Amino acid sequence: MTDRNIDFSMVLASAVHDMKNSLGMLLNSIDELRNQNEPSLAGSRSFNTLQYEAERMHNDLVQLLGIYRLGENNLSAHMEEHYVPDFLGEHLARHTPLLDGLSIEHEIDAEEINGFFDADLLTGVLNNTINNAIRYTRSRIRLTARQDEDFLVIGVEDDGQGYPESMQYSGTPDFKALDFKSGSTSLGLFFASSVAKLHTEGQRTGAIRLRNGGSLGGGIFEIWLP
Repeated sequence: MTDRNIDFSMVLASAVHDMKNSLGMLLNSIDELRNQNEPSLAGSRSFNTLQYEAERMHNDLVQLLGIYRLGENNLSAHMEEHYVPDFLGEHLARHTPLLDGLSIEHEIDAEEINGFFDADLLTGVLNNTINNAIRYTRSRIRLTARQDEDFLVIGVEDDGQGYPESMQYSGTPDFKALDFKSGSTSLGLFFASSVAKLHTEGQRTGAIRLRNGGSLGGGIFEIWLP
């Protein structure tokens, strides 16, 4: 007998969760293979592409789960204090083997400051943003952090062609305006801006900003957290 009251969105969320976990295990295996077969795999274009695409899919699934929880009003930010340079260093270290394999220079330029934010949510934002920077950069990626107008500003810069004018803005993309037919849904930006908005202090609310320029002359993604 068929149950016609199946919550299909929950079925999809469960499947996405399982796929995310499987890809996480695959990424761990890829890391182990790289460590066991250095330096022969370090410069392998096929191997680096495999790792990059697996990371990209894993990030997409993390974002989909986050957006599902947001729609279910089940996503909130749990604030804790973090030393920002160490936080950025840990995340860059995760991507360093792939960056080195692709001959992409990388650096951190962070003020010695602490910030209050949800580390898990910000991890999802940073992983996706770094992965995008890897895709569009020519040869360099830079992580930054500073205090500005009582906001913690964390940025990811690259030396690629930068964001098109239509994407340079501050605020939150409208989910209804996302274009699923074009193949560029901007789900990552929607997730990032949603995470930013979950960070509030008094009347101040977090936001994202996209612009071009900086020391590398390419695209700059910034998340502003109060």
